[in-house]
Amino acid sequence: MDHTMKALVYQGNGELALEDRAIPVIQESTDAIVRVTYASICSSDLHIKHGTVARAKENIILGHEFVGEVVAVGKDVNHFQSGDRVSVNVETFCGDCFFCKRGFVNNCVQGGWELGCRIDGCQAEYVRVPLADQGMTRIPESVSDEAALFNGDILATGYWAASIGEIHPADTVVVLGAGPTGLCTMMCVQLYSPAQVIVVDTNADRLSLAKEKGLADVCINPNQTDVTEEVLRLTEGRGADRVFEVAGGNDTFQTAWKVARPNAIVVLVALYGQTQELPLHLMYGKNLTFKTGGVDANASEEIMRLVQCGKIDTSCLITHRAPLNDVLEGYYVFENQLDGCMKWVITPYVREKRQK
Repeated sequence: MDHTMKALVYQGNGELALEDRAIPVIQESTDAIVRVTYASICSSDLHIKHGTVARAKENIILGHEFVGEVVAVGKDVNHFQSGDRVSVNVETFCGDCFFCKRGFVNNCVQGGWELGCRIDGCQAEYVRVPLADQGMTRIPESVSDEAALFNGDILATGYWAASIGEIHPADTVVVLGAGPTGLCTMMCVQLYSPAQVIVVDTNADRLSLAKEKGLADVCINPNQTDVTEEVLRLTEGRGADRVFEVAGGNDTFQTAWKVARPNAIVVLVALYGQTQELPLHLMYGKNLTFKTGGVDANASEEIMRLVQCGKIDTSCLITHRAPLNDVLEGYYVFENQLDGCMKWVITPYVREKRQK
C-alpha cells in the first residue's frame, strides 16, 4: 500500500515544490485526519512565499483554507467521525484558555494560525487537523463542499472584520481592496444594512464584480480619481463612518485614516509586508479608533448557517479550478492576477492510470 501523497512545500527563499510526503497520521488524541476535497490559494500563502510571515517555517506544506472528508479521528474527538464533510478553521484553538474563552482564538496559547504556517497545511491530499473538535465545522447536506470552502478563512475574516467594525444601520462604509477578502468583507458588511458601501481598487474587473453583485454602491479607482476628495464629496464633507483596509498596499493605510470621519472606526484587515507609519500629529483631533488583525475565526457555525440559508454566496469568487498537479501554475496565475483570477481552487490530485 502506498503511504505517500502529493503536497506543495514551502522550501524557503521564495521556492515552492510539489513533493511526495507521507500521509499524515493521528499524533494526538484530539487530532483528525481529513482528505482534502477542495483547497484554495490565499494571499497569505504568497506572504509566506516572500518571507514576510515571521512565524512561518520552512519545509512545511502550505495552505490553510479547505474543506474535506474526515477519514480518521483520535479517541478524544467527540463531535466528528469518519465520513463527515467538514470545513476547517484557519486557526487552531483549544477553546479553554484565557483568550479562547473571550473569543480571541487567534491568540490561543496552544495554537493560532498554525496550518500551512507552522505545521503542515492543506495544499496536499490529506491533512492532520489538531484540536479537531474546535477547528472543524460539519457541512450540512444542503451545502456543497465548494460553497463552504471559504468559511474557515477569508469569509471568517470578513465576518470578524464587519463584527468588530461596529457598523450601524445607514452608516457609510469604505472598503479598500476588492480582492477575495475585500469582497467577503463587503458581503458581511451588507448584513448590517449600511446606507452606502464605497469600494476602492485599481482593478476595474474587481470593481465591476463588486457593483454587479450588489456588494458596493460606489466604485473608485485611485488611478482615475482622488479617493479622499471623492469620499468627502459623497459624505457631505465628513468622511466615512467605518473604514475597512483590506488592500495592504504601500499607501492604503494612509488612505484609510484620511477618508475616515472624526470618531470613526478603522479596521485594519490587511496583512502588511512592511512597516507602516502612524502620523499622529496629522490625525490629531480626528479621535479615530483603530482595530487590527489577524482574524479571530470564532463564528464558524454562524457563518455556515448564513451560507446555508443563502444570505452569503461566495461562488462569484471562484474563477479557476484545477487539480493539485497544477498548483505551481496556480500560484503564478493567482499572484499575477492573470486571466481575471480571483480565487484558484485546488481540486484533488489526479494520478495517471497505470499501464497494464
